[in-house]
Amino acid sequence: MAKIRNASLACLTLIALPVGVASAGEETARAVFGGGCFWCVEEAFDKVEGVVSTTSGFSGGHVEHPSYEQVVAGDTGHAEVVEVEYDPGQVDYAELLYVFWRNVDPFAENRQFCDKGESYRSVIFTASEEERELAEASRDELTGRFDRRIATEINTFEAFYPAEESHQDYYRKNPVRYNFYKSACGREKRLEEVWGDEAGGLETH
Repeated sequence: MAKIRNASLACLTLIALPVGVASAGEETARAVFGGGCFWCVEEAFDKVEGVVSTTSGFSGGHVEHPSYEQVVAGDTGHAEVVEVEYDPGQVDYAELLYVFWRNVDPFAENRQFCDKGESYRSVIFTASEEERELAEASRDELTGRFDRRIATEINTFEAFYPAEESHQDYYRKNPVRYNFYKSACGREKRLEEVWGDEAGGLETH
């Protein structure tokens, strides 16, 4: 695991309540983020110290239990997302937001990198008022920093539908194909253009 880069989070001083507890005795919470291809978003959050697990899936649409094919066809309203299960004792919601932003192109509307369409939009799904306040504060900070409109949506969380097993941990199970896709899509190049040495949101050791 890697730690989140030291950063100014002055405007993110609110404490977010957990999205939910997994089960009795397990003090974990969940957060849902859409940052384009969920394979890449999974990889980004799996590197964060305090993240317990990540699950690729869909959220934000009107179709229950959609298939990947349905979502990418563009008729469900869903976005590709990742559900992040994390230990609030090791990493908080504001820190997850920091990582999220530095793994997306916040100016791109209904697309991320080479992937185009509503299902690839960047979006933060909030499950409490505290989360919404943190998310909006983080977006406002970026608006001031870049002096540009931030296209990333902040929406109320309603439901999460896991994607097919073939999409889970794709970067681990298919490293050659994954790395070829990621490189060809220009993801890392664009992140460096937007974020410089903050790209990825992590410091390595």
